[in-house]
Amino acid sequence: MTTKSLVLPVSAETGNVSAEYILPEDCSCIIVLAHGAGAGMNHTFMITLSNALALKGIGTFRFNFPFMEKKKPRPDTPAVAHETIAAAIAKAQQLFPSLPLFIAGKSFGGRMSSQYLSEYKNAAVKGIIFYGFPLHPAGKPSTDRAEHLKLVKQPMLFLQGTKGALATWELVAPVCKSLKRASLVKIEGADHSFKAGKTDTIALLVAATEEWIKKKLKL
Repeated sequence: MTTKSLVLPVSAETGNVSAEYILPEDCSCIIVLAHGAGAGMNHTFMITLSNALALKGIGTFRFNFPFMEKKKPRPDTPAVAHETIAAAIAKAQQLFPSLPLFIAGKSFGGRMSSQYLSEYKNAAVKGIIFYGFPLHPAGKPSTDRAEHLKLVKQPMLFLQGTKGALATWELVAPVCKSLKRASLVKIEGADHSFKAGKTDTIALLVAATEEWIKKKLKL
């Protein structure tokens, strides 16, 4: 397994951000993995998930959004977030041209990634994985944030906790059912951070991710 930190140039205006890839020896694919609004690429969840995926032969390319890199309290605008995701995808393609490429994100990172796909139709991306799609703000049930998902052409995997405050099950389940390319996996008893008592939710997330990717790649 190879782990390497690097500097990711985004644009002249935005500057650079930190990034890191974890590449297992027998790697089946690479996932460009975006962090959430509250913690960066080196949050425990992001590192634990990446290491666990590597044990299943799945590589990851993590990166910081500019607001996290600069320690700003508010997330970047969608335009800046999309620009950063595009730069991360391009870098992953440059580093690993022979590997199938997926994108994924925790909460905000997943939402920004799907917005990017809905606008830019990047054919290199084989699919997108949501580690907790933030369907609505806490306490404000709505499905408005799902509208752009209808424009995403790639397969989508939604991994959602049944107790997620940012995506009540009663709303996220029918949203996923309405999307022809979407698959929904229920993480019973988990909140938006995938905490569910003593349940090893990382293992559940990784197993679901591995199974879905194998189907998409016909492995």
